[in-house]
Amino acid sequence: MAGSLTSTAAGLPLASPIYIPHAGGSKDKVTPFLRKILGLNWLLMAVMLALAAFGVIAIYSATYMREDPLAAEFWRKQANWVVVGFFAFIIVSLIDYRWVRWGALPMYLAGLGFLILTRFIGHKVYGARSWLSIAGVNFQPAQLAVIAGIMVISLFLSQFRQMHPMLRLTLCGAVVGAPCLLILMQPDLGECIIWGPVLMALLFVGGIPVRYLICIILIVIAFIPIAINLGLKPYQQERITAFINPDIDRQGSAWAINQSLIAIGSGGWSGKGFKAPNTQIELGFLPATAVHNDYIFSAVGEQWGFVGGMFLLGAFALLLLTCLFVAFCAGDQFGLLLVVGITTLIFTHIFQNIGMTISLLPITGVPLPLISYSGSFVLMIMFGLGIVNSVWVNRRGDLR
Repeated sequence: MAGSLTSTAAGLPLASPIYIPHAGGSKDKVTPFLRKILGLNWLLMAVMLALAAFGVIAIYSATYMREDPLAAEFWRKQANWVVVGFFAFIIVSLIDYRWVRWGALPMYLAGLGFLILTRFIGHKVYGARSWLSIAGVNFQPAQLAVIAGIMVISLFLSQFRQMHPMLRLTLCGAVVGAPCLLILMQPDLGECIIWGPVLMALLFVGGIPVRYLICIILIVIAFIPIAINLGLKPYQQERITAFINPDIDRQGSAWAINQSLIAIGSGGWSGKGFKAPNTQIELGFLPATAVHNDYIFSAVGEQWGFVGGMFLLGAFALLLLTCLFVAFCAGDQFGLLLVVGITTLIFTHIFQNIGMTISLLPITGVPLPLISYSGSFVLMIMFGLGIVNSVWVNRRGDLR
């Protein structure tokens, strides 16, 4: 190895070029492509793949006993999406994340277009017209819109840092408001709620004064009672009532949350075991149509117990901490915002999904990242983590 240390424009040390001597005595530089391969964040990739593999196993254990032939294929379909998502992760990781500057707006407009199409030709799942089928592939445009929205807001906040905070807030609100309105019309309250923490994190890191953010939070809190009484449909209001008082309708609106608590509690310390008989899952007490996606943590808690649940939460914590470390090492404000937005997106999904299964939050139908059967959502999460990995690979400048 030869050469001396150089410095990037940001003042960060950049390792000297690597040389591989040949038999003839000549020296060739390692190609930029190989340098990027060697520079991937292997911990991020390993944790992501471990969670995705466990998700396939958890889906299989929650559906193998069902007589419906379609249910028996859920774990295979999830495995296929994981493979596709992994290729997307690798490709995006090896491309400089600054390409987002050109791809963010077209991707955002495509997300809005798909949401509009979903309004007219989408098909319903659990009462919400939120899924779109194109060329035989089903996906949720709301998930694409969230990722694209993060990209657009990150680009805007990094490029217009000198703009007045109120104007920046207004424009960011417009970026978020359009897809949120379309998602609420489906209606899919869970995916709409996801935008709140993501936007607040981006605004905070993007330099919006804290006093503005506090005012937004207070306004939202003040409007919650109005939104619950005037903006929610009856079944959504029943879910909130069941969350506040789980004993009010044990055979109706509170059935699912009570059975979820029973399943997790019955798992005890080490669980009943993989594919254990006579479980809440096998006996059908947990909703068969949702146990492999919305209530997958309930299945994990019952079969693997407290130990399995803690290992799963520990893996998620390691994934999130790795992402935050990448954000800390980001080479510019744009990369920092991208990583913070994607990390907050993943954290909010984890918090909402697990929170609703243990009665910390109302039921909203949000999938658990990399674990729930969700098809295109796995692809979107791995795509987002690919952007995080790209920020890591390119944190010290252009590797060309």
